[in-house]
Formats: sequence, C-alpha cells, structure tokens
Amino acid sequence: MRLAARDRDTRGGLTTRWLPAAAAIQGGGLLTALAVACALATGVRAAGPQQSSEDARRAREVYRQAVEREARGDADGALALLWTASGLTPDDPEIQSRLAMALERVGALEAAVEAWRAAVAAAPRSPGPLRGLVLALVASGRSTEAVRLARGAADERPDDVDALFTLGLAQSEQDVEAALATFQRVLARAPAHTLARYNYALLLKRLDRLDEAVAELRRVVVADPRPEAHHALGMALWHRGDAAGAILAFEAAVSAAPRHADAHRMLGVAFASRRDWGRAAAALRRALDFQPDAAATHETMARVLRASGDADGAKRHAAEAARLRRAAEREQQARVWTSTGTARLDADDALGALDALRRAVAILDTYAPAHFQMGRALERLGDEQAADAAFDRARTLNPYLVRPPRQR
Repeated sequence: MRLAARDRDTRGGLTTRWLPAAAAIQGGGLLTALAVACALATGVRAAGPQQSSEDARRAREVYRQAVEREARGDADGALALLWTASGLTPDDPEIQSRLAMALERVGALEAAVEAWRAAVAAAPRSPGPLRGLVLALVASGRSTEAVRLARGAADERPDDVDALFTLGLAQSEQDVEAALATFQRVLARAPAHTLARYNYALLLKRLDRLDEAVAELRRVVVADPRPEAHHALGMALWHRGDAAGAILAFEAAVSAAPRHADAHRMLGVAFASRRDWGRAAAALRRALDFQPDAAATHETMARVLRASGDADGAKRHAAEAARLRRAAEREQQARVWTSTGTARLDADDALGALDALRRAVAILDTYAPAHFQMGRALERLGDEQAADAAFDRARTLNPYLVRPPRQR
C-alpha cells in the first residue's frame, strides 16, 4: 500500500525527493543485501564524545566520495562509504541523515531508524532529521511512536506548516481520515504546498476517491511537473478506467525521466489494453532496457508477443519471467536465513547464527551478505582462518563488502 511522498530538508546538501514512503520496504520487511552486510554489522550510535579533527577530516573526505558514488548510480559503494564516515563522526547530522536515507533505499529500516535517531540527537532543532525519523518509524510499522513524535513537534511549533505536514505523513498509516484532515489544514494555510497536495491525492486514491485524486494530481503536475507526479496521475487515471488519459500521463513521466522503467511498463500495459501490440511491445522493451530483471515486465511482454503472433518471442520472455521468479524465490529464502542469522549474532548466539547462515549459503552460494555475516560469526567464535575465507568470498562476490573493524 503506497503511503506518502517524503521530502528532505535542503540544508547540508540534501535535496528534496518525492518518494512513496511505504514503498521503502518490500518482501515482508526482510533486509536486502547491503543492509544485512553493512548496516547490521555494527550499531549506529547517537551523538557521543567529540571526535578528533583527523577523524572529522577523514569522515568528510569519505562522505564526499560517497556523494560522488551516489551521483554515478553506485548505491552499494555509496552505502559502504557512508557507513565508514558515520563511524568516524557519529555526531555529524548530515552524514547520519544521508546514511539513513541510503539504508532506507535498500530496505534496512531498523538500521535507518537508528541513524535518524543519531541525526536527531546531533541536531535536535533541525526539522529534516525529525521528519526522516518519523517516516522511517512509519515505514517500519511503528506509527504510534511516529505520530507521538510528530504531534509533539507540531504542538511545539504551531505556526510551522511543515511540522503539521510531517504529522499528516505520520498519520497516513495509522488513521487515514485524520491524515486527510491534517493535509487539508496544511493546504488551507499553504495552498502552494505541493508535497502536501501530492500526499493528499495519494490518500484519496487509496480510498478509491479517484475523481478527487485525479483533480488534485492535475493541480500538482501544473505546479510541479515531476515524473513522480505524472506517474501517480497516470495510475489514478488507469484505475478510473481512462486508458487514453493514463497514456498521456505516463508519456509525460517518461518525457521528464526517460529511464522511468515503471512508467514505460505501464505504457505497455495501457497500449496492450487497446490491442496496440506494436506500441505496447516497444514500451515494454524500453522498460526492460532499464530494468531487465523485472519478471512482471517479461510476463506482460510474453502476453503481448503471443497476442501479436510472435510465439517464439513470447516463449522466451515467459521462460525468462519464470527464471527470474525462481531466482527471486531463492534469494528471498537466502535473505530470510541471513536475516535470522544476523539477528542471532546480534543476540550473542554465534553458533545459532552460523547454522542459519550456512543454510542461506546452501540455498544460494552467490549471496554475498550470507558469507559476510558468516565471517562475523566465525570471527566471534574465534575461527580466524574460516572467517578470513568467508570474508574473502563475500568481497569476491561484492567488492564493497569490506571486513568490518574489530568492535571497540
């Protein structure tokens, strides 16, 4: 269920982002690769003693490299560097905030919550970290705590529209009607608050109040024609049964963001509904150019090609979809056992952790986080030689899985 778009405070080099907050985690809350391997290896600490100037200098240099990697699309490398930088200066709110966002992107919500807590402790009066913490709590299923924190901030700053907006975001998973009322209050005081209107529209869509959602999203795309807004409008129009309008909205989304794989996929779905097989196939090919491992897109392509008479092409895409589904199932099983092993290790049950991690490796030997966590377990058990082998295997599979320093 899609919740609400979040933005970030623009201070400290962070940029405003439009993302559905509830989409931050998939697969039942399981930690994904870098999250398991890096985020849970140690704990994010709140603000502590002042770090040395050398640590601070190193942290800023590592942070700069992480930002560059993010800009190049290397999310895995950026996350590893951000983790290093946060360890050097755990009381730097900018670094902790960026680490938290990186952890959210890979689904490591528990670790992200701790990073946000560290950012809030380091900058208690800054609205950005508090909003980040509230949204991470919502996404991790702790809406009650999120609402409590957001309501406290809104009560302390009754004239702060953004604090009220954050409260609406927090309420969105707990009490939709209350969230709608809060967003209405925001828009009454600040009609140009586009993010509030966008989130208000997403809630209307969730309640199947599609005409109202479409009207609000049309206002959003006029005020701020981002690809996310066009895509959301397309989805609302599609669910309302307006294929022609949805196509126009999805085309606007891919015009604004040519690599928007889901907008290309939905274009393919919409063209297929009109039996325009040629344009459907072309849109789906574009989606696969940018997201070749999307099983659902391969399945849709198989149906389109079968309907257009290309039996061989349909067979290939159906087979690829089935292969991807099986691979995803194996990886999910490996994640489950890796997550279980990591939790046992963090609970000081190294033997239990090792058993779970060996099960993960037996299911998928190429799953790097399992080898990484196995190295931690073996190291905890004092088997340095086996630990070295496990860490080496992890780094061979993923060069960014660097062996963590000894716990202090």
